[in-house]
Amino acid sequence: MGKLKQAILLSFRAKVLLPVLGVMVLLMAVSMGLVYQRFTHLAEEAAAQQIATAEAAMKSSQQIRARHLESRFRSALSEPRWKALALLLESPDGELSDEAQRTIRGTLDDLLGENLADAIVLATSRGKCVTVTRNPELATRSLEAACATSIEQAAAGWTTVDIVRNGEQLYDIVTVPVHTGESRDLVGSVTFGVRNAIVQEFSQLAQSDLVLFFNGEAVASSLPAVKLRGLLDDQKAKLRSVGQVGQLTLHDEPFLSLGGQLNSRTGEGGLSYMILSSLEKPLRELRDTQRLILGVGVLALLVAGAAMWIFVRRVTGPLEELRTSVEAVGRGDFLRRIEVRSNDECGELAEVFNQMTENLKQSREQLETTVESLKTTQAQLIQSEKLSGIGEFVAGVAHELNNPLTTVMGFSELLQHAEVESKHKRHLEMVHKSALRCQKIVQSLLSFARRHQPEKKLVCVNRLVEASVEFLAYQMRTSNIEVQTQLDPHLPQAMVDQHQIQQVFVNILNNGRQAVEAHCPKGWVRVTSDTVGGNVRIVFQDSGPGIPEANLSKVFDPFFTTKEVGTGTGLGLSLCYGIVKEHGGSIQVRSRRGEGATFIVELPIAAPAEGAAEETPQAFFTKPASREGAGKRVLVIDDEEPILQMLSDALGECGYAVDTESNGEAALQRLARTDYDLTLCDWKMPGLNGRQIYERLQTVNPAMSERMIFITGDVINERTQKFLQEENKRCLGKPFSLEDFRTAVSQATTTKA
Repeated sequence: MGKLKQAILLSFRAKVLLPVLGVMVLLMAVSMGLVYQRFTHLAEEAAAQQIATAEAAMKSSQQIRARHLESRFRSALSEPRWKALALLLESPDGELSDEAQRTIRGTLDDLLGENLADAIVLATSRGKCVTVTRNPELATRSLEAACATSIEQAAAGWTTVDIVRNGEQLYDIVTVPVHTGESRDLVGSVTFGVRNAIVQEFSQLAQSDLVLFFNGEAVASSLPAVKLRGLLDDQKAKLRSVGQVGQLTLHDEPFLSLGGQLNSRTGEGGLSYMILSSLEKPLRELRDTQRLILGVGVLALLVAGAAMWIFVRRVTGPLEELRTSVEAVGRGDFLRRIEVRSNDECGELAEVFNQMTENLKQSREQLETTVESLKTTQAQLIQSEKLSGIGEFVAGVAHELNNPLTTVMGFSELLQHAEVESKHKRHLEMVHKSALRCQKIVQSLLSFARRHQPEKKLVCVNRLVEASVEFLAYQMRTSNIEVQTQLDPHLPQAMVDQHQIQQVFVNILNNGRQAVEAHCPKGWVRVTSDTVGGNVRIVFQDSGPGIPEANLSKVFDPFFTTKEVGTGTGLGLSLCYGIVKEHGGSIQVRSRRGEGATFIVELPIAAPAEGAAEETPQAFFTKPASREGAGKRVLVIDDEEPILQMLSDALGECGYAVDTESNGEAALQRLARTDYDLTLCDWKMPGLNGRQIYERLQTVNPAMSERMIFITGDVINERTQKFLQEENKRCLGKPFSLEDFRTAVSQATTTKA
């Protein structure tokens, strides 16, 4: 950092160019920011003012229109025709004869023909209505229902003006009580309906858009259809901010919006509105201004930079000689020297250049050697990447084996409880042991193919040795190599990461196998364990050709290998060394040419307080303790039919009533009809998976969602583990023993009870 600061302070080019260009760029950025803020503020302020003015104009227009309509239709009732209609409404029982209705309808049709209104509803004091409309397709029943509140108020002697919705149309209605001639008795009411034209009038006068809502549904709008759909899909929540100006975007066009409520005289509050003013034009002008300022600024920056560059080049002419010399050295002329003429930057550069040419001549051979080494390393890393890809493939295959393994293990256990011949029982025991062996192999494959977060636990090292031997059992057997183990049964436990330590053991065993296989047609590998002081010691010996003394000190170096290119990366023992050292242990190698090799791994013994004792293995083929599931009902969901059958039989032995489903939708339908004490659900299935079933069940029946256990044949990833921990759910990994399965079911149903 100090050298960089000194170079900037002493460089003339940096002193001139950097401050000038930096100030110009800063000024341009500040100018752009100020212009953007100012224009944006002005645009929003103008739009907000326009919206406020438009809202005031709209409300004023509505009030004027209401007064005009009330005055207009009140005066219309003074005509003789209305007096004649009032006499027809004077029926004592409030009912209208057919002839009276025809007379009334004819008179009302004549009035509609005179453009008095778009619809007229004439109601008697008993609620009998005669309705005529200009539009024959207009639903008269819904219009009468919309005017019902106003008609009730007219029956009390009130004249009301309101806005109602009929189908997809809004109507301004004026409801006036109808009196008899002299007695002035109320005999009914008449409602005049005129189509509401507020949206069209508003958009023409206010240069803004208006959307009317009735109970949250858009009934009239001046917006284009595509923008209205965007408003209805994404912006309904904004309608709740009555009287507040907000921003929204419709079809990539920015708007300012203002929501409000149109109060009804009849007390209905379902009619609201939203006024929108587009910001597209102001923002477009802002972008044009920004581009203009940016163009002028960039042009000024280029002109100033060019001028400064010409000036600097004239001042730094002597540096041309240095550049020419550097190019010559770049072409391989390491004999080139530069005469030092000054003590400034040029002089310092000349001295450094001369020293560089001396060093380059000596290091060229070393660089060529390094390049060859890098090529070899690249080939090794490519091979390592291929192995990583194979590991992912193996993990997928291992996952696919878990489902049939679960079936084989489960049915073999179930058949042990059946009445079969002793010979067949031995066969079943062999099937079960073979399935367990496959289970161990699958678990080993998944352990090596998947990455694990480092986690140290209290582990029996003998078990890790046995697992490693089991993992390589097939390769050892087909290579005619006998594996001999002498493990101390009283070996203390160690606090280690079992995946990393097993990787160490597998690497050492595999190296021994390859050495023996290349040396002779038959051989052996011996593994022993014992305690030495405060350490657990594991010794690996083989009958291979041994390691030359010259290579003993290099076997743990990265990329060191004596194998042919493409058959090894030289990273295995290096990784083993790092893992063992990280655990506080040691790894050593001893060998003589022709006498095989011996690797000694020592790991610290764990203190008694470092962890709890390991779990003891459970016995297989245990019979159900009793019919503990009697009276309890269980639903099993899995896309594998054999697993459904196996779990159903296993639960049936314990007295449970079992239903099965192979897909999520059918399972949800069954859960909606039946109350289950427990649901067992596969985590990964076609269609709805286990998590989706749980989440949907949680919304409709939270109590039943709590009685749920997941089962899976895949390795549970971090995201799944987090979900299970947060929801406090248990997940059984396939393949599992029936004992573990029954224990989990028993605990879950007992807790529920």
